[in-house]
Amino acid sequence: MLAVTAVLSGTLAGVADATPPGIPSATTAKSELAALTVKADGSQTGYSRDKFPHWIDQGNSCNTREVVLKRDGTNVVTDSSCAATSGKWVSPYDGATWTAASDVDIDHVVPLADAWRTGASAWTTAQRQAFANDLTDPQLIAVTDNVNQEKGDKSPDAWKPPLVSYWCTYAKMWVAVKYKFKLTVNSAEKTALTDMLGRC
Repeated sequence: MLAVTAVLSGTLAGVADATPPGIPSATTAKSELAALTVKADGSQTGYSRDKFPHWIDQGNSCNTREVVLKRDGTNVVTDSSCAATSGKWVSPYDGATWTAASDVDIDHVVPLADAWRTGASAWTTAQRQAFANDLTDPQLIAVTDNVNQEKGDKSPDAWKPPLVSYWCTYAKMWVAVKYKFKLTVNSAEKTALTDMLGRC
């Protein structure tokens, strides 16, 4: 009981970084990475964000973005339509703290376009919707908006979070999502992920 109390008080006292569910251990991530199919990325032809319906209704007037804002922030207050009117968000990618929801993006850890190039082009719209709104795996996270825009649709060989201390966690999340959704990795991406997991 004491341990639980300490953990709870620690969480309340500090401002928690955004932490999505389902982040595997480094050991699990390494074995999942080894199991991924390595192949060159496919074509971007035909890709559109509209083919991944996102920020769908999650009940209680809340869409996926609003659910993640509440999950990843502290003291988040919402209005009757579930829009966040106040709160605090710490972006684990860069360590920045924000108090306006408009300064925060919900990042798809594995970008929609990357998913398209590595297997999702063959999915049904329903499968792509499930991927784009996945609240049970480490695929959605609240981060600084311009950092997310800088990342774009890049894989870890081309973009990593500015905070090197977060590379281990980022790689674990990326691998977990690719593994669950049976997406492929290219060789440069696998090399980058292996290096990042080596920092865990």
